[in-house]
Amino acid sequence: MRFLIVGLGHIGRRHATLVAAHPAAEVVAICDVLPPRQLAWPEGVPAAVPLFAALEDFLAAGLAADVACICTPNGLHAAQAELLLRAGLHVVVEKPLALTVAGADAIIETARAAGRHVFGVMQNRYSPASAWLKEQLEQERLGEILQVHLNCFWNRDHRYYTVPPDGRPHPWHGDEALDGGVLFTQFAHFVDLLCWCFGPVEVASARFANQQHQGLHRFADAGTVHYSLAGGALGTLNFSTAIWDRNFESTLIVIGSKGTVKLGGQYMNEVRYCHVEGLLPPDLPASSPANNYGPYAGSAANHHFVIDNVIDVLHGKATVATTAEEGRQVVATIVAMYGV
Repeated sequence: MRFLIVGLGHIGRRHATLVAAHPAAEVVAICDVLPPRQLAWPEGVPAAVPLFAALEDFLAAGLAADVACICTPNGLHAAQAELLLRAGLHVVVEKPLALTVAGADAIIETARAAGRHVFGVMQNRYSPASAWLKEQLEQERLGEILQVHLNCFWNRDHRYYTVPPDGRPHPWHGDEALDGGVLFTQFAHFVDLLCWCFGPVEVASARFANQQHQGLHRFADAGTVHYSLAGGALGTLNFSTAIWDRNFESTLIVIGSKGTVKLGGQYMNEVRYCHVEGLLPPDLPASSPANNYGPYAGSAANHHFVIDNVIDVLHGKATVATTAEEGRQVVATIVAMYGV
């Protein structure tokens, strides 16, 4: 399978390296607005792979490709996905799928008309703790779900929002049109786990504040959201990127009529508590390490599962692991949280 990599930042380089290492895939082109001297070339990708400054240039060149990995700033995802779908490529879209419900809908409709697949990137689903929780819920081991509480406390300071050595603003981190806010950029993975495990989220109320980033961006860096789930379960989301120096933790607490479970750790990748009727705490394999971006860290580095799924689907061996419709649900949930 021939891949185009769109955007050669941290995540784009990871996509490119994983594709290049896959025995059934190759990188045939890369697109990025930066000149070659400002780009870090991905490991394993031949230097002869052509680099295009714009998608229009790639399309005009007539170079054959099957799949495009869209790894650009959040606000560009929808338009780029539509363009490439119309050109006949399948697309892998980094989170979030879009910054608006209309943008997500446009991707879904374009893919349907073009007969192409859209693969969302929500790699935290592949963490052993997340997969284990999903299995217990599907088997109704916790009984009736009464409460679900999501807490995400991370660090994102000037090291993320400025460019060394002069401290000028980052090209898109903190830009409202391209970034979209911390629920989209930092915590969409955890909102996805909420939707994936418990279904539609009905937002009741929310409070937001910008506590530590007034000089870096204008959107909220912290907030508390109250919501309800199917069946009447109550829940809260508490989040912040104002944590000093480094990420603290991300937790998911599920209270059911037959027991309580807590996922925890910096990236919600460990079962920290399990007291459930007839169920022993699991002995799970270690999760993948976090994506390391130097001065700050991201979520678990599970992108190889995403690339594997793309290859398997296009070879007729699997179904899409994270669909565009699921990506839309995450977008709609975050939009509702910001909108109340």
